[in-house]
Amino acid sequence: MNSQTESEENHLSHTPNVPSEPLTIVIGAGLAGLTCGFELAEKGKPVLVLEAAPYVGGRTANWNEHGMEVESGFHKFIGYYTLLPELLERAGIELNDMLFWEKTMEARHPEAKESGEFGLDVIRAPLKTVLGALGNNSYLTPADKASLISFFAAGFKDYLANPEDLDEISLKDYAERHHVTQQALDRILQPLSSGIFFLPPEQYSSYAFFGLFAPGIPRLHKMRIGAFSGGMTDVMCRPLADAIERLGGTVRTSAPVKSLIVEKESVIGVELENGERLLSANVVVAANIRRSQKLLAEHFSAVSAFQPFFELDAMPHVTAQFELQQPLLAQDRTTFGPGTQLGSFGEQSRTTFRGKDGRTSIILVDPDSLVDLPEEEVWQRTVESLKAIGLNGVDSAMEYRIIRGDENFYRLSPGSEKKRPKQVTPIPGLFLAGDYTKQPFLATMEGAVISGQRAARGILKA
Repeated sequence: MNSQTESEENHLSHTPNVPSEPLTIVIGAGLAGLTCGFELAEKGKPVLVLEAAPYVGGRTANWNEHGMEVESGFHKFIGYYTLLPELLERAGIELNDMLFWEKTMEARHPEAKESGEFGLDVIRAPLKTVLGALGNNSYLTPADKASLISFFAAGFKDYLANPEDLDEISLKDYAERHHVTQQALDRILQPLSSGIFFLPPEQYSSYAFFGLFAPGIPRLHKMRIGAFSGGMTDVMCRPLADAIERLGGTVRTSAPVKSLIVEKESVIGVELENGERLLSANVVVAANIRRSQKLLAEHFSAVSAFQPFFELDAMPHVTAQFELQQPLLAQDRTTFGPGTQLGSFGEQSRTTFRGKDGRTSIILVDPDSLVDLPEEEVWQRTVESLKAIGLNGVDSAMEYRIIRGDENFYRLSPGSEKKRPKQVTPIPGLFLAGDYTKQPFLATMEGAVISGQRAARGILKA
């Protein structure tokens, strides 16, 4: 993993703009598309990034939803990321200005006598980290903890030695195979799966589970979680788009792409929804997974290399976000709610949404059952789950928004890994970027950056 990560860091140095160079069009100004655009602009290559929404950020965005400031999800920055912070530094974005680092996380289960508190920062809070692992016995018994040791040891071994086999078995089945106690499954493995990527353990790929944590093993001293100091468009993605434009590139919002322009089996540009046709030497499709599949299928449905990608399923996401008269929790930190409809959530009035008296975002689990429900019913289930773990302060909620969709994430279920496409395609002029593409960091911000850099590298080598 280290050698692979290091190879991603071998960026080509900046050279002045060369206006006569052929243009690259990037479809989508999410983190993958912005990364690709930045890498090309930094090399002096003409680049145009097109975004359908009126703001940049894609899945890492914030905006105003009918009078309330919202975000695309409950996102956190993982300390073991390497390429994302390096990219931001090159773009002039100060990491410590963008983040608040958390030292602990909490887990609340409706049947537990006490919540569990776990340290996150081995270097800066070693005592809390050690005590979190050794303590919390009312939340997780010594027998529960012991059952997890052999489970994790076997899982990381199989992740390296037998990744294809590991991707064919669900997390629940793998846990049962290695004799994880039911309480450990419910109170630890469930929040670490559905609390992060929505799916319950019986639907979650074991490869995806261990793949999320494996990159952190050689960087254990960096294993911590950062909360954003503002909306992700405001503090990360808009500054990254500004950096692209300072380097001579262009970023256009409210510019939805209708289709690819194909000539002689090569991609030579795009047509916008308004009928505008833009020609280019290369097109990088960095839209969400559903949109990317539709754009490719229009012209390349018979291309055998794309058949697995067309079969790669997307999964919905549902979050509940609300403002209160006072903070819901005493600290702004990541909290899990296993045994309820709550995946992960946190108070944000002291970090991401400073200035609000109380502000919470919640990832809701089992989104397949929620995505089509009326907002009022989703909200009622959220309230009932919060009260089940003792958070009755939700009664003071003044406004709420249900933010959901079914196009942004690839489904991390067993068998999905072999369907993920590479960034360089067999079609001349066509490249892909997005965390759904083949790279080791799964559906994460680091994965989006890697995909954008690989697409840019493919263009520079073409």
